Amino acid sequence: MAHNSLLEKLETLRLKFEEVEQQITDPAVIADQKRYVQLNKEYKELQLITKAYKEYKNILNNISGAKQILDEENDEELRDMAKMEVDELQEQLPIIEEKIKLLLIPKDPQDDKNAILEIRAGTGGDEASLFAGEIYRMYVKYCEQKNWKISTTSYTEGTQGGYKEIIATVTGEGVYGILKYESGVHRVQRVPQTETQGRVHTSAATVAVLPEADEFDVDLNMNDVRKDTYCSSGPGGQSVNTTYSAIRLTHIPTGIIVTCQDEKSQLKNLDKAIKELRSRLYNLEYEKYINEISSQRKTLVSTGDRSAKIRTYNYPQGRVTDHRINFTLYNLPAILDGDIQEFIDKLIVEENAERLKASDI
Repeated sequence: MAHNSLLEKLETLRLKFEEVEQQITDPAVIADQKRYVQLNKEYKELQLITKAYKEYKNILNNISGAKQILDEENDEELRDMAKMEVDELQEQLPIIEEKIKLLLIPKDPQDDKNAILEIRAGTGGDEASLFAGEIYRMYVKYCEQKNWKISTTSYTEGTQGGYKEIIATVTGEGVYGILKYESGVHRVQRVPQTETQGRVHTSAATVAVLPEADEFDVDLNMNDVRKDTYCSSGPGGQSVNTTYSAIRLTHIPTGIIVTCQDEKSQLKNLDKAIKELRSRLYNLEYEKYINEISSQRKTLVSTGDRSAKIRTYNYPQGRVTDHRINFTLYNLPAILDGDIQEFIDKLIVEENAERLKASDI
């Protein structure tokens, strides 16, 4: 994109930023919470673009000024300084242009949301449940590193440990935009404790990361929802198996069922269950969005279906391989302790490259 064309586009967005900046202080807009939330999101995105625009314009102006010195100045020392400045700024120019192009590509509107994390044991029986437990622990450790809060909604324990299924909510800054790359099938290759002949087995766990819906995203009619209460199971003190604090919600039109037994309070469990139900209804539409992207370009984001094998954890070789980008690290213990950022960073770079390729910027 030529400098003038890019500057024109950025100037238009700067004016839009100033307009939105005024709107979010309007009492009428503040009173309309849905509109206010949407404008705040737009304000943050335009603020980043406007900041990059000022930086870009400053570099172009400085290049122009330095070139003018080269054209008009006879002093060799000044000319050398100007030439050095032009060279340095010309190196910075493609970097800031690339940054701006990425900012101009429409973001996934879900990226700033919290996330619902689902992990289910796949093929492999008890070994798969144990692996599902280790994968959950990996994400707990990763969330600790990011200062995110992770809270369990419901779970079913495996007979030998781990989980047949565990569902949790992750809250923090930009959670879904980062964790969404973890959706898919995670395979483990190792010798199970029950294996007497030392043979390596392959087991799997399925991870699904869903954006948590805001209350403005879905108009949930509670008349369409059947609520059942039952006794909690598992750890939790005296209230377990004695009080009806666990909640099961059934959305009659879609048949979607959610349960929550994590809290001792029925009201807290109900609140969590409603949030999850709202998110599941929202994700019926979001899956269409992901599928639409997939039909237009290669995407590294999936909805976590069982056909998407994304990563292998090989114990004998101490390696972890991400099959989407053919990237391998030989530090399996650290990765299972939550050190997965390098994978996510490379996936984001690859995804951005695909987005740029598909755009006309």
